[in-house]
Amino acid sequence: MKQTLGNLERQLFAYAQMRGLRTLRTGDLTTALGISRKQESKLFTRLSTARMIAQARRGLYLIPQRLPLGGSWAPSEILALNTLIGDRKGRYQICGPNAFNRYGYDEQVPNRIYVYNNRLHGERKVGPVQLTLIKVADRRLGSTEETATADGERGLYSSRARTLLDAVYDWSRFGSLPRAYEWIRADLKKQRVTARDLVQVTLRYGDVGTIRRMGYCLEQEGVEASLLQRLERALKPTRSCIPCVPSRAKRGTINRRWGVVDNAGT
Repeated sequence: MKQTLGNLERQLFAYAQMRGLRTLRTGDLTTALGISRKQESKLFTRLSTARMIAQARRGLYLIPQRLPLGGSWAPSEILALNTLIGDRKGRYQICGPNAFNRYGYDEQVPNRIYVYNNRLHGERKVGPVQLTLIKVADRRLGSTEETATADGERGLYSSRARTLLDAVYDWSRFGSLPRAYEWIRADLKKQRVTARDLVQVTLRYGDVGTIRRMGYCLEQEGVEASLLQRLERALKPTRSCIPCVPSRAKRGTINRRWGVVDNAGT
């Protein structure tokens, strides 16, 4: 950790704070501070290594609103995410394990943030914030809830209904089946989510396999016939069957209506 600031470091923070800047880019300081590109690069490297600023990507740095006194600074997860996706003029929503924890489905706090977005894919790091970016089509983004952080940033999480849908849809990525069926049953029973909401998000964001599994699950919970028929109309007749829990052996009772093998207990 860098304990004292040199003249250039002090000038950088003074420049950013005077203008209310949260980010600086390569080239911003050459004119403002009268330094060369090489000096600027070394300055950014020194401060990011000392954890006094955070690199969002090559050439883009996050700057704290207040100078960290005697210690390192780290951006919030939402600030890191807003900066990274905002830089690409993209859209996003926090999903998967982070949403499972947010809504109380899983007590485990993820050590990284999982994000559906329409710009970037892969693992990224902004300061200490670790991100798993999952690129999806624009049509698969939506059904969100806004959250605010202490530093004034606003982020988007998948809604409760969307989170349950994604636990079925993206089961292989999140390892969420068969637990998702229990989450759905519990939320319906406690009226935290409605069957209508689940049907709507399933039809909008799900695929054929998800519609079949969700239809079967909702039928088991005694959901009204008109809602089940909405799901059924989205399916084409088929003789093939899929397992209720894809990671288990395909053995169990066959439900012909949905083409699902109930292997949840096998």
